Amino acid sequence: MFKKILVALDRSEIGQQVFEEALGLAKLTQASLMLVHVLSPEEDGSPYVSMLSNFDYYPGLSSQSFELYQKQWDDFKNKGIQMLQSFCAQATAAGVNTDFTQNIGNPGRIICDFAHSYSADLIVMGRRGRSGLMELFLGSVSNYVLHHAPCTVHVMHLSVAPKTDEVVKETTSSLSVN
Repeated sequence: MFKKILVALDRSEIGQQVFEEALGLAKLTQASLMLVHVLSPEEDGSPYVSMLSNFDYYPGLSSQSFELYQKQWDDFKNKGIQMLQSFCAQATAAGVNTDFTQNIGNPGRIICDFAHSYSADLIVMGRRGRSGLMELFLGSVSNYVLHHAPCTVHVMHLSVAPKTDEVVKETTSSLSVN
């Protein structure tokens, strides 16, 4: 069935669910995992390039802005590697052969290109749920991958679980007829 599963991860809340689903499939089919994280400006937590760096009105401001951006970008990259290392350790402890990679660029293209070069049988990824104008302007990585992937694609939607601190009240009424 599946021998090589590519797992497209980001640091969103669905990332853990995507990993667990892929790990379960890998254990079931004795497949190996390739964890892929793509550094992209669209990802939540990505550092913002300040527009002030283009103005030389205040001497030294552009170099300070660049240094701040570089520090934020390095932190962003390191958090991505830490996430991948953590998932890789979990999979290895579960007896699944696992590797990981982190790349910079367009997530959809990199996922499809890497799936082709890795000879993946399956891509497991999440979906943010953008639709309408948000999807039109920002694009949809999952939509791109579905249309360009060289293999089967399993897209997971973020499941909405009820909050534990909410109390659901049931009301029962009885009606007696004489």
